[in-house]
Amino acid sequence: MTVSRRAAVLGHPVAHSLSPVLHTAAYEALGLDGWEYTAIDTTVDDLPALVRGLDLGWAGLSVTMPLKQAVIDLVDHVDPLAVAVGAVNTVLVGPAQCGITLTGTNTDVYGLVAALREGFAAQGRGGDARARSAVVLGGGATAASTLAALGELGCTSPRVLVRSLGRATTLQEAAARMGVTPRFEVLDASASLGALREADVVVSTMPAYAADPVGAALSAHGGAPTGVLLDVVYDPRPTALAMAWAAAGGTVVGGERMLLHQAVEQVRLMTGRPAPVGAMDVALAGALAAPASAS
Repeated sequence: MTVSRRAAVLGHPVAHSLSPVLHTAAYEALGLDGWEYTAIDTTVDDLPALVRGLDLGWAGLSVTMPLKQAVIDLVDHVDPLAVAVGAVNTVLVGPAQCGITLTGTNTDVYGLVAALREGFAAQGRGGDARARSAVVLGGGATAASTLAALGELGCTSPRVLVRSLGRATTLQEAAARMGVTPRFEVLDASASLGALREADVVVSTMPAYAADPVGAALSAHGGAPTGVLLDVVYDPRPTALAMAWAAAGGTVVGGERMLLHQAVEQVRLMTGRPAPVGAMDVALAGALAAPASAS
């Protein structure tokens, strides 16, 4: 097959990414012969040279950690949502008078909103897609996207539980740009359980295994949570927190649902065509069910 358009996911590490599965399934369903999507292991130091090497053969890039902030200074334009969040996870390549123009945007917010709406639907709240109260675990780039998503769902004053208040400055600045007013607190696995159980929405943006103590505390102390838990981690799957939440009777949305929906929006932006959600969902399920899947 002759490659006519390229796209890729960049990150470090990135070999485990399921983005190639999702985007390749979309290209096949859309009949985009000659389109190729790959994973490129890229460090912050490698990123400038890679971006400088882009041309009109490229449709765009998916950007994951640790590059979501670093890429901002390397593109020509950043859309207002990505500016407010302070993180770009998508770079679009377009024509310009003297070559190409690069636009940074953020589809994580779209993915979070869509995934949480799936959780609401699972609770029988299809017609009530608003978050009345929320707790966010973690203070990184995904937490900033989560604040934007929660604002879109109607909750502008969530509680944000972080391991260190001193490391939450960037998130606090993002909140100010978005006009939301979260309450920042230090995460205590046991003492925070009451807030988690009572919240309408809980989103864990913590890295793999970092929220395990919260899951252990929930298993040890019991109590049925009332809201939807979205744990953005999808490797391992399910997480200890997700298993404890489900065992206590709560509604869980896996991180792979956010991954799917943010990719759906990326496909739309990169191809200019509505994404084939069904085909992408089937491909995702197959990859997750495969014995050797590293998600």
